[in-house]
Amino acid sequence: MRPYLRYAAAGIASLALLTGGAVVAQTTLTKVPSEVAAGAYKLDSDHGKITWSVSHMGFSTYTGQFVNVQAELSLNPSNPSASTLTATIPLTDVMTGSNGLDGHLQSPDFFDTANHPTATFVSRSVTIDADDANEATVVGDLTLRGVTKPVTIEVEFNQAGPSMGNTYKAGFDGEATIKRSDFGITYGIPMGLGDDVKLHIEGEFTLQP
Repeated sequence: MRPYLRYAAAGIASLALLTGGAVVAQTTLTKVPSEVAAGAYKLDSDHGKITWSVSHMGFSTYTGQFVNVQAELSLNPSNPSASTLTATIPLTDVMTGSNGLDGHLQSPDFFDTANHPTATFVSRSVTIDADDANEATVVGDLTLRGVTKPVTIEVEFNQAGPSMGNTYKAGFDGEATIKRSDFGITYGIPMGLGDDVKLHIEGEFTLQP
């Protein structure tokens, strides 16, 4: 299993999905992408996580979560294709509910965190859905264990506006599927441990001053 990213990198991200039109900062919550404030955002790591799932021999589904994800988002509602997302995922901060599995994931069988402690996602393109301005496809590069591969994240804009602490936030969900073997993580595949890893990404981004 590899960074099964669930929030770019956003993605993950990956969350620069806003449509055209003049942008006016809102004092109330909005679900209209063109009304979201443009600017530089940072992920609220307490409300930004990546949940992954992978088949365990067909008997059940392993599920885990990466926390303490760091991400930066540049939103440009008037020109969505100019929006960008970068994310860093600390592979040591994985939670599965099993101390044994958490430890095994750090080994060379999986993440090899002694040599590759983080994974990164950098967006390359943002395309708004022609039928739904609240949805977008974000394509970017995921680097894991020193291997970089393209990843596509389907992103949905949830809402934006004032939040607790007198902050302005924009919230997104993302979905992606990656093959861990693409990144050289093949442990257990011959025994039936899944290769396809589903990622659910969720995050709240805070507008920076």
